[in-house]
Amino acid sequence: MVDGVRRARAAAGRAVARVSGQALGPYQSAVVRIGFSATWLFFLLREFPHRSELYGPDGPWSFGLAQRLIASNHAFSVLMWSDAELWFQIVYAVSVLSSLLLMLGWRTRATSVVFMVGVLSLQNRSVFMGDGGDNVIHLMAMYLVLTRCAQVWSLDARRARLRGSASAGAAGPVLWGVLGALFAYGAVTDRFSHGWLAAFAALWVVCALWWMVDRYEPEGEGRAALDVLANLVHNAGLLVIMAEVCLIYATAGWYKIQGSRWQDGTALYYPLGLDYFTPWPGLSGLLAGSGTVVMLLSYGTVAVQVAFPFTVFNRRIKNVLLALMMLEHAGIAVLLGLPFFSLAMIAADAVFLPTVFLVWLGARASGVVGRRWSAAAGGGGSERALTG
Repeated sequence: MVDGVRRARAAAGRAVARVSGQALGPYQSAVVRIGFSATWLFFLLREFPHRSELYGPDGPWSFGLAQRLIASNHAFSVLMWSDAELWFQIVYAVSVLSSLLLMLGWRTRATSVVFMVGVLSLQNRSVFMGDGGDNVIHLMAMYLVLTRCAQVWSLDARRARLRGSASAGAAGPVLWGVLGALFAYGAVTDRFSHGWLAAFAALWVVCALWWMVDRYEPEGEGRAALDVLANLVHNAGLLVIMAEVCLIYATAGWYKIQGSRWQDGTALYYPLGLDYFTPWPGLSGLLAGSGTVVMLLSYGTVAVQVAFPFTVFNRRIKNVLLALMMLEHAGIAVLLGLPFFSLAMIAADAVFLPTVFLVWLGARASGVVGRRWSAAAGGGGSERALTG
């Protein structure tokens, strides 16, 4: 009995030490960061010619209607600060830039906040322009702020290797100074709700404290305490992301079960006959013409979505279902013409990818980049590409 209690305490102690001593899932958080920022970046670039109709002053959802809605639901959007065309263009351009910088992992603590502000501002400005993929990006943009998602595959990680600290240089303080000035302006002019004001103030204070400790006491107890806090917040944020993905699939699967078209296996047939969802009419018609294939895909979709949350602790089954879900989303992108929805869901699924696979994928990508860099430089550049 006593030995059992001791073993339980030792196991609990090891678990606490692991959760507080390191930021878990560095490769998973990195691929989620890259996936969501790239998805949002590609969407903004594709819709660049139509940006004013989607989220700006030329859209059907007018500035006055947006003001009334946000006054009732207390959503956040800096586009509500002004209805000027110039302000909208600035916010859109900053959203594009922050998506690119977050994808590259440059000053990730600050750019993740700017990325979140851009996503929330644009989506909350025109709430009827989004779909399920936009809802996922909306949530993940907030969760990414909590994670240490630049430990690998980022310019921050490269800077930390070369200079000993990811916060080295003047760019970080300047960027946070600009953000602090914007937050202060929003507070003074009463642009923020109390909840958002408290959240932004907490982010600014913690990051300012982190910079000071990292600069003046990088090996002291203060830095160690901040590392523990950051690890705990990161691991909690990563857990929330995983739980969110499971919740998305669980609710989607169980709601499908209640639909008569999913019960009789014909649900997939109907969108394949709609012009809006048939970018390749010949391919859609070929698929819709086979009742057996439609039935198998319909039942298979429900089965995979319902089963996945119950298999996350079984590595082999989870990996099989994960591959099936990613293939399903790739099929949705091609057959139904929903590429950004599919990219968002694949990026969310990536949080469950095994570390061994991600390390292998990163090594393969580094090898390809190294060979191309070496060829472009005329030889001798491969080693620098791989180590830099």
